This record gives sequence, C-alpha cells and structure tokens, in this order.
Amino acid sequence: MTFASVKPAGFTSPLAESLAEDVLERFLRYVKIDTTSDPESASYPSTSKQLDLSRLLAGELLTLGLGDARVDEHGYVVATLPESAGTAAPIVGLVAHVDTSPDASGTNVKPHVWQAYDGGVISLPGDPRQMLSPQDSRALGEHSGHDIVTSDGTTLLGADDKAGVAEIMAAVAYLTRHPEVRHGQIKIGFTPDEEIGQGTKYFDISAFGAAVAYTVDGSDIGEIEDETFSASAVTITIRGHNIHPGYAKGKLVNSIKLAGQLLAKLPASALSPETTEGRQGYVHPMGVEGSIEQTRLKFIVRDFESELLEQHEALLQRLADEVAASEPRAQVLVEVSRSYRNMKEYLKDHPRALEAAEEAVRRAGLMPKRAFIRGGTDGARLSEAGLPTPNLPTGAHDYHSVREWVSVQDMASAAATLVHLVQVWAE
Repeated sequence: MTFASVKPAGFTSPLAESLAEDVLERFLRYVKIDTTSDPESASYPSTSKQLDLSRLLAGELLTLGLGDARVDEHGYVVATLPESAGTAAPIVGLVAHVDTSPDASGTNVKPHVWQAYDGGVISLPGDPRQMLSPQDSRALGEHSGHDIVTSDGTTLLGADDKAGVAEIMAAVAYLTRHPEVRHGQIKIGFTPDEEIGQGTKYFDISAFGAAVAYTVDGSDIGEIEDETFSASAVTITIRGHNIHPGYAKGKLVNSIKLAGQLLAKLPASALSPETTEGRQGYVHPMGVEGSIEQTRLKFIVRDFESELLEQHEALLQRLADEVAASEPRAQVLVEVSRSYRNMKEYLKDHPRALEAAEEAVRRAGLMPKRAFIRGGTDGARLSEAGLPTPNLPTGAHDYHSVREWVSVQDMASAAATLVHLVQVWAE
C-alpha cells in the first residue's frame, strides 16, 4: 500500500504519514508468527514459538545497525540505539511484548487491510458471523476513512502487542535513517509471556540501564496510562473423598459439588468483569480443574485500591469458610499470591516521565489524556521494581478477541509519538 498516492484520512502529522508504510509492513509480517503464551507451561518462555519472532526482531535490529541486539538466555530481545553525536540525555527504554493471549487462537493469522473504511459493518471473511460494527464499538465509529487491519475472524489479530512491537521498530528504523534527529541513548526491550503475567520475571533492570521506560501496549491513541489495577491470584483447593457410587451413602464427599456451591455464592450482578466498568474492581473465576476427590478453582482479583483488593480476597476466604462449614469432612485451602500493584503508587514520584510523554503526544498532533488500565502491563512490575514505566497506546482495540482491530493511521501516530518522545528527553 502506498499512502502517498492513496492519501487516506486520519494522519495526525507529516511524520506519522511518512511512517505508515513501514509500520504496516512490519506489523503484517509479525502477526503471521504464532507467539501464543501458555499459562500451564513450566518453561520460560512458556512456548518456544515466541522465540521465532524474538529472533526475527533481533536480526532486524542488527540490520538497522544496533550492533548489540540479541536474544538473551531468557528470551528477551535487548538492543541499544546509541545517542546522537554530542547529545547527553537520560537513557530511555522502549518496551513491548511479543506473546499473544491464549484467550483466542494465534495460529495461522490471516490479516486483512480494509482501505479507507466506509464507516459501516465489516464482516470478517473467515467467519462471516464475526462482524465489526460502529454500533458495538465507539472507537470503530470514529475511524471512518482510516485503513483498518483485522484478522479473518477465525483467530485474534495479535495487535496486542505486535502493534507496539511494530511501532517501536518503525521508530528505531526512522531514527537510524535520520541521524539529524537528536536523541539520547535508547534501550529496546521485547519481552515474552506478558499475557500470562510473567513478562518481567527475569528482566534485568540494572543491565537494561534505562533511567525511564515506556511500554507500548495501550489502546486509544493519545492516551498515557499511569495507573493499573492492583492484582492478586487466588487458588481455592477443595479436597473431598471418593468411593464407589454404589456404596457411597454417608461416605462420599464430592468436591465438584462443593466447588459449585462456592461459585454460586459469588455476587450475581456485581463484582465481575461482565458487570463492572471504570474504576470498579472484580473477582473473576478463570478456571476449574477437578474430580470427585479434588477440585481446584482459579481466580484473578483486581481493584485500583489496595484496601478494596484485600476485601475481595477476604470475600473468597469467607465463601471458602462457608463451604468448609457446610461439609466438615472436606478440606478447603485458600492460597493468595501477589501479581502486581497499581503503578500509580510508583510513578507519582516521577512526574517528568509523564510530562515528556504528554509533550510527545502533542508534537504528534494529538491531545494527550491521562488514563487508567483495567488490567496490567509489564510497566506495572517494572515501575514497582524501580524503573518508572508508563504505558503508551498502540491504537489497537478489542484485545484478546477474534474481532481485534487496529488503524494503520493510529499505528503511524503511535510510532511518531515515540520519535518525538526521545527528542523531548534529549532536550
């Protein structure tokens, strides 16, 4: 696609328009590589196929002249773009993740580009029952005239977070072609397993060497996310007693039925992802594995306030205690593990990280807006560990879904924002 001749709507700046062809070409190449992560795997990365993209990226970075680009022993892609001649500035890190969510298939992705979207319904060709409609998506309705990228409807697209990867790569490529653009040293980091909460498990902040970093893993263009949920994982294990069902009276204790009782006690019209929005938290059962002898329930618990998060954890403990009281012969064990905490707690001491991002967004022709994430990013854990890392947008929408989509113009604007961002820090 040659944008110079098509001249579609939606470019926020000449720089964005100049980046569009490169960012789209990279994105279409990356999404065809299956990088689905696996929460049940004991390896790291959780799937070896993530390394297919990681190795490709390292090779492309080497070709761009980043001579130290490599895939380390944990599957992280790390590379350095040296500072412009005579430029002394804080080292800035740009981070995105290569894996895609296991919530939908990432195998054999067939991306489609809908040029100059007409504002109507998009019926995805691989499964015509899957339709994108402006009636269902405010964001889609605002992108008439843009070039929209989707999957064929049988898989997710992979824009989370291959759009972020492509935007970083396009920005780095632009900077290598334009040495007149002043910037400090830039560190590139591509992580595996972010979608299963393990993206920073072996990330070496000290070796990375950045003073400030940005994940490129958000959605609406122009938004700067400085706040995430705080998150815990809760596992409730119910142990019953199995015996031949023909002779089970007074002896059998069915852990599956007890698990059902516990799930039935959850609030029906509140405190769940399907009934909450904005700053409301939730308790979300994610999986059930079991037999008569033992059943395990897996929950994720989310809220922006630590006190409320603790209340949600306490709710699950209370429900488990009630089930245990109803059947004293059963054993009910509750395990709570910390996942990440609201990054706002750590970013509040680094206002310059957010101010620089806001200025970069303005220079890209957009209106900056502070926002929060009803989820988490690698940046939440990096910020907690001492590297302030706000989240920047990719322009993609409907993550983790076969209806995932992204605007080419928004990806170009996101890449332009990154170019402006490193210039702001150089000033």
